[in-house]
Amino acid sequence: MVASGLVELVKDELPFQEDEAFILSEDVRAGLVLVDIINGFCSVGAGNLAPTEPNKQISGMIEESARLAREFCKRNWPVIAFLDSHHPHKPEPPYPPHCINGSGEDNLVPALQWLEQEPNVTINRKDCFDGFIGSMQKDGSNTFIDWVKTNEVKAILVVGVCTDICVLDFVCSTLSARNAGLLPPLEDVVVYSLGCATFDFPVHVTRNTKGALAHPQALMHHIGLYMAKGRGAKIVGEVLIDPLKEL
Repeated sequence: MVASGLVELVKDELPFQEDEAFILSEDVRAGLVLVDIINGFCSVGAGNLAPTEPNKQISGMIEESARLAREFCKRNWPVIAFLDSHHPHKPEPPYPPHCINGSGEDNLVPALQWLEQEPNVTINRKDCFDGFIGSMQKDGSNTFIDWVKTNEVKAILVVGVCTDICVLDFVCSTLSARNAGLLPPLEDVVVYSLGCATFDFPVHVTRNTKGALAHPQALMHHIGLYMAKGRGAKIVGEVLIDPLKEL
């Protein structure tokens, strides 16, 4: 692991202030976006890119994502879940084969599998990092854009993995599309820091792995959030449910 002192040094050099808590209420039409909370990235031993042992950051992300998903479903608010799903003969460099269609790696983690039966949930399988690009259909339509417009979503709350890869790519594309006027009525892209996680590939492991890039978890999680903030996303450390609007 990267020394905690180095992580704190980077945070000092690349600081950002989290936005105020995001309050979910009937006053703002919000949609929940779940990014790749699947076995191949989150379940221990489930594949080439899955954790090899229990990981606190990933477990916390799953717990928070499941909590929010239940609140959204209880209120019949819109949810979309991106699931990384690859054809076995279509590689995704620089990563080894992962989340192959039908392998089980491409399915939601056990804590979220119930979502597949919920009427307010859209399951969107994608074959690339970016859920926005992965939503493009052969007829030129885009599943995510249609979801925003159909549900009149004004703010999206984004959670999932990996903070600095699939989450960041999706957030950046969505912000660009919003700025270009392609996503009305979407206004805010909100990333919940405790609802996101990334993987840990320490420096000492990469030294023995040809061509590998180090990926220290705490450091890259911070950088992912920092980059999203710099692109215009709101980064929050707390998500609240308006008690006056609960059903």
